[in-house]
Amino acid sequence: MGISALTPPSRAEDIVETLLEFPDNRLLIGLCGEFDRNLAQIEHQTGVHILRRGNRLAVIGDKGAREQAAAVLRALYARLEGGKPVAAGDIDAALRMGRPMRDGPGDAATSGDEQMEMFTGGKYELRTRRKSVEPRTEAQKAYVANLFDHELAFGIGPAGTGKTYLAVAVGVTLFIGGHVDKIILSRPAVEAGERLGFLPGDMKDKVDPYMQPLYDALNDFLPQKQVQKLIEEKRIEIAPLAFMRGRTLANAFVVLDEAQNATTMQMKMFLTRLGEGSRMVITGDRTQIDLPRGTASGLADAERLLKGVKGVSFNYFTSKDVVRHPLVARIIEAYERDDGASG
Repeated sequence: MGISALTPPSRAEDIVETLLEFPDNRLLIGLCGEFDRNLAQIEHQTGVHILRRGNRLAVIGDKGAREQAAAVLRALYARLEGGKPVAAGDIDAALRMGRPMRDGPGDAATSGDEQMEMFTGGKYELRTRRKSVEPRTEAQKAYVANLFDHELAFGIGPAGTGKTYLAVAVGVTLFIGGHVDKIILSRPAVEAGERLGFLPGDMKDKVDPYMQPLYDALNDFLPQKQVQKLIEEKRIEIAPLAFMRGRTLANAFVVLDEAQNATTMQMKMFLTRLGEGSRMVITGDRTQIDLPRGTASGLADAERLLKGVKGVSFNYFTSKDVVRHPLVARIIEAYERDDGASG
């Protein structure tokens, strides 16, 4: 990759500086960012100090932080070598993916090269018509892998962790590649309740506001005119969960969003719609159940009943996987602490 790491010739425990050499000055400028803002972001989040010395970067700090920062810098440089830009979100993703990880007691930490490969590589990059999408945390990477590898996948966790967004991105990727014939996106219309009758317009007008997050995700990945045309051709369907009854969904990529608001009977109905050549993704947040008091959540029942069933995967997200504003993660953590204290 053209990067070399240089360290002073002294004992490992005495090393406080790691030198990284980047031969392409043009790419180094992109790596550092305007007014070195990229380096400042890495410094802030890892606790190291980074100095520019010609075509080298000196990373100063304790050993663990230096290793993390060095792995992140290598990953971002590799991204630039591949012709991809580096934005603040990409740096955040590299920082999350670049943390030394251990699989269990005694296991070696993931190497910088392996972290770089995870960040830049392989099937984890989802190419859609409008943009490429990459997982930004370890949990997101595992989730995307399971969306490709399993016919039925669950993504469970708080808002802002990319559960639905990544599922729609995978669906669009498979649709563009000809692996499925249609995309079906659904949500329970629990929030509407009896108020549906008081909203203006026909049934589509009444339920569309509750489907808007799914439209937003689609429009991120496909040109708006193409989305409209595919909806007219019924190759993309966005509909309330109740509309799924009696259907067999074959050769389709199917997403059920906000599944915590499906009842047990609705969830069973939906899961049994799965047809030949289809994949199904169920996403939900167990902390945001809007069902009437005393009504069991179908997501909780499915989680209990389907754990260990062959062909079914479960992926869990936490506040650490939130990829919206950093304050969102802190808000979620505050609520989780309060729930723990009151419980």
